Amino acid sequence: MTSFVKAHDGRTLAVDERGEPDGSPVFLLHGTPGSRLGPFPRASVLYRLGIRLISYDRPGYGLSDRRRGRTVADAAADVEAIADALHIDSFAVIGRSGGAPHALACAGLLPERTTRVAALVPLAPREAEGLDWFNGMTPSNVITYKAAETGHAAMMELLSPDAEQIRADPTRLVPALDDDLPEPDRYVMADFGIRMMLALNFAEAVRTSAAGWVDDALAFSSPWGFQPADISVPTLLWHGDEDVFSPVDHSRWLGRQIPGAHVVIQEGAAHFGALRVMPDVLSWLSAA
Repeated sequence: MTSFVKAHDGRTLAVDERGEPDGSPVFLLHGTPGSRLGPFPRASVLYRLGIRLISYDRPGYGLSDRRRGRTVADAAADVEAIADALHIDSFAVIGRSGGAPHALACAGLLPERTTRVAALVPLAPREAEGLDWFNGMTPSNVITYKAAETGHAAMMELLSPDAEQIRADPTRLVPALDDDLPEPDRYVMADFGIRMMLALNFAEAVRTSAAGWVDDALAFSSPWGFQPADISVPTLLWHGDEDVFSPVDHSRWLGRQIPGAHVVIQEGAAHFGALRVMPDVLSWLSAA
């Protein structure tokens, strides 16, 4: 069931809950593009782990109102508003891919409420000193983030046709089982259930427009609004060493910035390997 929560500025946020209602609350922040629909572990896994999993559409995605000009840091206020509405005092946060920087924002800006944070296959800030941000990144992502440097209009022109095509065929954005995808990701994508979950997720993401996708890309290409070095809560960074969507050096850079961060670089894994390790990461998050 989807519920609706008012953000502090009056916007509507679409929220879903899964798993054990009385379990440890964990916010799952979706990828880019993405939605509250996942992907996430099966309900039986969440019940076994005792997890109350809370997901929501970031502004402009799915059923959530847009917030044009939002920053990565703005996600913290939205998570806090949802926690307040659900009467949750403290919580853990996990973000995958495009959701990972937003999860780190919660850790950096809500340290009194965030117990632990996990960032799976994250991006680092664009201004990350000493990091070749595009090195090892797939050409399609390079094109997207280069376009983001030129502003909102260019991004809408680039991504709106893709959003229309995804609405017509939600499987279009699901990575193809071809040689352009790293072998570990092709192995994960061979799972029909995962492909269908991703297709539903992408379709919901662009339900009305490409706005959320555009605003995510612009936010990643702008100052985040907080410093990773200021994060003080226990932090786990996970990355597959063959990732071509958010290259592994992004996690290595973040690991050098965040005090005490535990960095796991898995050999022979890539971007979508994050889906396979999520149950173990949720177990670590709930241990707080």
